[in-house]
Amino acid sequence: MSALPLTGIRVLDLSNVLSGPFCTYQLALLGADVLKIENPDGGDLARRLGADPQASARNMGASFVAVNAGKKSMTLNLKHDAGKEILRSLVRDADVLVENFRPGVMERLGLAAPSLLALNPRLVYCAISGFGNDGPLSQRPAYDQIIQGMSGAMSVTGGVETAPLRVGYPVADTVGGMSAALAICAAVLAAQRTGEGRIVDVSMLEATMSTMGWVVSNYLNAGVEPTPMGNENFTAAPSGTFICGEGMLNIAANETKQFAALCDVIGRPELASDERFREREPRKRHRIELKHEIEIALQAHSAAHWEPLLVAAGVPAGLVLTVPEAIAQPQIAGRAFVHEFKDGEHVQRVTRAGFRMIDASGDASSGRPSMRAPHLSEHTQTQLERLGFDEQAIGRLRDDRTI
Repeated sequence: MSALPLTGIRVLDLSNVLSGPFCTYQLALLGADVLKIENPDGGDLARRLGADPQASARNMGASFVAVNAGKKSMTLNLKHDAGKEILRSLVRDADVLVENFRPGVMERLGLAAPSLLALNPRLVYCAISGFGNDGPLSQRPAYDQIIQGMSGAMSVTGGVETAPLRVGYPVADTVGGMSAALAICAAVLAAQRTGEGRIVDVSMLEATMSTMGWVVSNYLNAGVEPTPMGNENFTAAPSGTFICGEGMLNIAANETKQFAALCDVIGRPELASDERFREREPRKRHRIELKHEIEIALQAHSAAHWEPLLVAAGVPAGLVLTVPEAIAQPQIAGRAFVHEFKDGEHVQRVTRAGFRMIDASGDASSGRPSMRAPHLSEHTQTQLERLGFDEQAIGRLRDDRTI
């Protein structure tokens, strides 16, 4: 297998919790050498987060493991002059630096982006924050749920009775990190071509709203204010979640031929010729009546019974699964989406990227991380030795809590 696209790219990760670590996790999965710079006093907060209290107590919380496999860990107190100078030394041969502090923090530390680019003109400096580096909200702290609410995402999530509703995972943090990773890849490519780095300013608010393309466009270009529709699809009907005799089934019969096939499979062919449902727009206007008729027919059997019949007939359909059920799917197991690492007497299970890299010969990389999530400060010694520090100098740094 040929080398991964970012092999040889050195990334300094100064970020915490999720948006930044998710970004650098994507870079690590693409082959980058990611060095996580953590505060000596406990490191990344995510080390103490997650559903396993024992793992959190040993600074390897499930939340941390999720997005930090494949990285190295170095502790560095950036409030100490010695710590700042070590970071500057690391910057000199790095390709990327990622941080998700509130705007202004790095400036107050004497580590502003322009000063670091002066040390290394090809550096790509990526700052991820809730609202971006400027604007009236730039100094406000931001958490995923705050951004979900302010982006409008919560207003269209849930039904009329339940909205506004938070998306069930930290989508704003994740989207912010993914947007950052995409921008970094483009900026690194440009730096390799021109020798000039740049600053990437990522706003989680803007990143989240940019993924709401159809919803936002309906307002900007059609003057239609989006409303919550629960599990219904605002672009078509019947398209949504349907209750069966046992379980629930997502059906997306967005095209007329798919709708006709659905009617045949469930034994209600007359619905396809009903004047309320014959054409696309009337089906949308009468979606409630149509859903009622379909669910009456679906009550005859379970969702597991209907799914293969609908798929065979060309109707997009899929079971509504729990996370454990989703992980257990043969499709997920067959493509090795989950990977295990031994960590002493413990096991780390992580998900790989949502893609594979296939070279011209047809060989595929699994896109999995190269190693388990690191213990706090696990690689400090080797990184300092690489910079030329001897054992005595490293001991002094430990004594004064720089590392």
